[in-house]
Amino acid sequence: MSPRDITVGQPLLELRGLTAAYRGLRALHGVDLDVARGEIVAVFGANGAGKSTLLRAVAGQMPIGGSIVFDGTSLARVPAFRINRMGVVLVPEGRRLFPRLSVEDNLRLGAYARRGPDRLRPLELVFSLFPRLKERLPQRANTLSGGEQQMLAIGRALMTNPRLLMLDEPSQGIMPRLVDDILAAVLHIRAAGVTVLIVEQRLDETLEIADRAYVLQTGRVVMHGDAREIAADVEVRRAYLGM
Repeated sequence: MSPRDITVGQPLLELRGLTAAYRGLRALHGVDLDVARGEIVAVFGANGAGKSTLLRAVAGQMPIGGSIVFDGTSLARVPAFRINRMGVVLVPEGRRLFPRLSVEDNLRLGAYARRGPDRLRPLELVFSLFPRLKERLPQRANTLSGGEQQMLAIGRALMTNPRLLMLDEPSQGIMPRLVDDILAAVLHIRAAGVTVLIVEQRLDETLEIADRAYVLQTGRVVMHGDAREIAADVEVRRAYLGM
């Protein structure tokens, strides 16, 4: 499925003048960014550009300046756990699984805050995307391969029934042959009705699935636009991405 086969809607996430500091240093400087319903939006930049800080700021994990609006509601003073329950879910860099718990227990913990008889219904989507997880339900998370752990981290996030799924470097530490599987899963996740904001280092593969992209440099947006236009811009690669 092409990323352009999906019709996008009105803005779901709007950042205006976003600032944030990490370890006492200003990491974001007045970032403006929009994600519409049904989009896959990618964020690129060199190490230290502020990409992970941006996702953590949206997830409510650090103090911010400026504004973050999700579906018409300001997130400025909303605690992280409530942001999560509103449907804004971050799969962090490094996955942060419960290593000694089984695959099944990690997935069930993703649905911990949900109530009702359908709380485990997202398992159908998770197993359709990642059949390996169904085969490894009793296995401890720390015995999985890097690719399988990333599948589990994404699967656990899907158990929350997210509206906006934020992925921080999902290809990190994964064998190259599995990267395409992870990125193909992102397309299917969007087709299931989930909007996606993804931070990645793999420029070409990610631009193939994204609708739009932003380039960060030292905490500022230096370029944004249609993913195909950015993919074709050699100067962007050379000037901002070191490619």
